[in-house]
Amino acid sequence: MSSYTVGVDIAKRVFQVHVVDANGKVQAARKLRRSEFLGFLSKLPPSLIGMESCSSAHHWARELSAMGHEVKLMNPMYVKPYIKRGKNDAVDAEAICEAVTRPTMRFVPIKSVDQQSVLMVHRTRSLLIKQRTMLVNALRGHLAELGIVAPVGIERIAELVDRVTGREGDEVGIPPLVRSLVEVFAQQISTITEEVRALEKSLRSWHRTSEASQRLATIPGVGEITATALAATVPDPSYFQSGRAFAAWLGLTPRSNSSGGKERNGRITKAGDRHLRTLLVLGATSVIRRVRAGQPTPIYSWVNRLLDKKPARLASVALANKLARIAWAVMARGTDYQPQRAALAL
Repeated sequence: MSSYTVGVDIAKRVFQVHVVDANGKVQAARKLRRSEFLGFLSKLPPSLIGMESCSSAHHWARELSAMGHEVKLMNPMYVKPYIKRGKNDAVDAEAICEAVTRPTMRFVPIKSVDQQSVLMVHRTRSLLIKQRTMLVNALRGHLAELGIVAPVGIERIAELVDRVTGREGDEVGIPPLVRSLVEVFAQQISTITEEVRALEKSLRSWHRTSEASQRLATIPGVGEITATALAATVPDPSYFQSGRAFAAWLGLTPRSNSSGGKERNGRITKAGDRHLRTLLVLGATSVIRRVRAGQPTPIYSWVNRLLDKKPARLASVALANKLARIAWAVMARGTDYQPQRAALAL
């Protein structure tokens, strides 16, 4: 049993620490500078330390775990109900100290440096794709003002640029200033595309070294990119009691607003990891596109039955929920995707 329970409110330069003993008596409530933080906690016996899963939390969790402390990270929204009144660092640290002792509290797995590195690659890739989309939309908007429109799709941008800088641009009378701007856009889009490909190459390299990622990639609709994101985000699937709990953590379950025995389910909660949720929905959408022409499989049959009753967009979200549950089962059992076993749960 831990000697003390510690609540830590993390900031960039200042840390608020709230320490209580086994009887709940406050032993310390201090504000520490960043340079003092580890030194203060190193003087404590092995203790239970709670922190919110915010920026730098995983780093500090690894450092404190190496000292022998038991560190648990929590979603900030689960800590909020324990704030008594007002909002300041001392009150937040006290609420964290109380929340970490609750037996029903849900905790966030502590990620390793390797896992965080993979997630950084994912976040960087997502940011670059967003920037490329902004450039493409701006280019299309500018050229539409001059009457030049190309079909939708990133692969058609090269064709659009050629039309502006080639004979058609001469015929339409594109000003030299516009041509120079189009060349700037084209160069930026090309550079970002190459950078995205390089990041995807590094993710594929990591995928080949991760058994969990390779097992996840056997699931329909889960490619190497999604598999690496799942493997890096969920280092320990035992943190979730079931596949449904994992899908709920990702925000893929309906929002419940029930009372008086009346069940009311709305749209999905979108309460979890947005990046993972997006990847799973995109993967589900790709599966639905292949359903009609693909060979009959258990999951394809389930999708066909769903499409007979529901629109494709709703079906894609429902399938993403199903893929999340299957992914949890694959990670928890340490086996490849088994179509026949999955059919029993469909």
